[in-house]
Amino acid sequence: MPKAPFYFLGNSEAEKENYKHVLTSTIDAIINSINDDGAYAGASVSDLQKTLSEIEMLPKQGIGWEAMLAEVKQRILPHFLKTWSPNYMAHLHSPALVEAIASELIIATFNQSMDSWDQSPIATEVEVEVINRLCKLYNLGSNADGVFTSGGSQSNLSGITMARDWYCNTVLHQDVKKDGLPSSYNKLRLYTNEVSHFSMEKSAHLLGLGYNAVRKVPIDDNCRMDIKALEAMITEDKKSGLLPFCVVATIGTTDYGSIDNVNQIRTLCDAHGMYLHADAAYGSGVQLSETYRSRLGNLGLCDSITVDFHKMFLLPISCGAVLVKNKENFSVFTLHADYLNREEDEAEGYTNLVGKSLQTTRRFDALKVWMAFQQRGEDGFSQIIDTCMGNATYLAEYLSNHPNFTIAVQPEISSVVFRYNGSCELNKKIRKELLHHHQVVIGQTVYKEKTYLKFTLLNPNLTKEHLTALIDLIESIAKQLEK
Repeated sequence: MPKAPFYFLGNSEAEKENYKHVLTSTIDAIINSINDDGAYAGASVSDLQKTLSEIEMLPKQGIGWEAMLAEVKQRILPHFLKTWSPNYMAHLHSPALVEAIASELIIATFNQSMDSWDQSPIATEVEVEVINRLCKLYNLGSNADGVFTSGGSQSNLSGITMARDWYCNTVLHQDVKKDGLPSSYNKLRLYTNEVSHFSMEKSAHLLGLGYNAVRKVPIDDNCRMDIKALEAMITEDKKSGLLPFCVVATIGTTDYGSIDNVNQIRTLCDAHGMYLHADAAYGSGVQLSETYRSRLGNLGLCDSITVDFHKMFLLPISCGAVLVKNKENFSVFTLHADYLNREEDEAEGYTNLVGKSLQTTRRFDALKVWMAFQQRGEDGFSQIIDTCMGNATYLAEYLSNHPNFTIAVQPEISSVVFRYNGSCELNKKIRKELLHHHQVVIGQTVYKEKTYLKFTLLNPNLTKEHLTALIDLIESIAKQLEK
């Protein structure tokens, strides 16, 4: 009789040994693939496509664990970005804390689904506890609530959906959930920072409002929303018969880390009967910093907040949350199904989280936060964030005093946008030269119609000496390219 294949972890000793062997050999393969501090080995697009094309993606017969792992060692592992490298700083894409990597193993092994209590008993209770602590952290009050999401885009879509329905229900007396959009839907307007995240336009499209519903507010010299311009736009739009329903404050713009003034925006929202959502995907981690949290303002003034844990909290992708000041706003997502979130179960105290989420099947990402919070504590996270923001302050000052470089704005969080004082094409070539020949991965953006480079500093292991060495390297490359 043929030997039964191992599919899962089970109760038998053979299944446990197989599980241990698979995971241990995977760990060995990962560790053995790391031979230097470089961020990327430098392979081109065509190089990667060629190495993958050399094997059959779906063979007629499986090749087994050992042969498959050998292919991974040869074709995959050498070409990963090493997000923990001191040379990786291109995006809001952090290294992952080791305890959170361990949590991913637990999450994947037990494979809980966060839609109903009977699919995730302890996982549901952990998420509820984590959400309660987060609502307290951001000063949202006793009626607050939240739910985990895949990240900033989903959290922003959730927040803007709640804003739309709240406005339609309370001001236009239209129940969007039951009756659809009101006839005046094309007059609804949302206001956001000129350099805010593109999920604002995506959300407006998905909600049936269209890109034109998003009003981009001019920014000041620090790339923050101009509050006087916001007030003027809202006033003018109301005179024109439009329906301003929401302002999205950006708490850490993607490129610059600039922080909109939620205190002033709240005053405007109250005066005009509008909802305030905060996209704090980047800046939410600063709330744990003893040194810098005052830069955020009082996020408890917001009606909802986007929080991302796979940015400054240093947790593995994906991991986000949307928090709300009034838990009743989550009713826009609630729909009962007899097979899933039965009302009689909820009446007996079972919590079915699907009623708050855009998703049905959802991972137990809250465990990553629970484990990292337990291990590091407030003081540990404060140290991480203070170090990253301190590095940004140092680098901006260093570049400001360097004759061959120009910075865009003074950093408020941990992004430093700068350029070598040459052509835009030269700055583009510098980034690609670093990527393919020096194992250094940095960002690139546009500021005032010129190409700029970007260091997004999310690695607390980075030293000031390493940062200045990278600037020296960039200067050396620039001079070579100029010849």
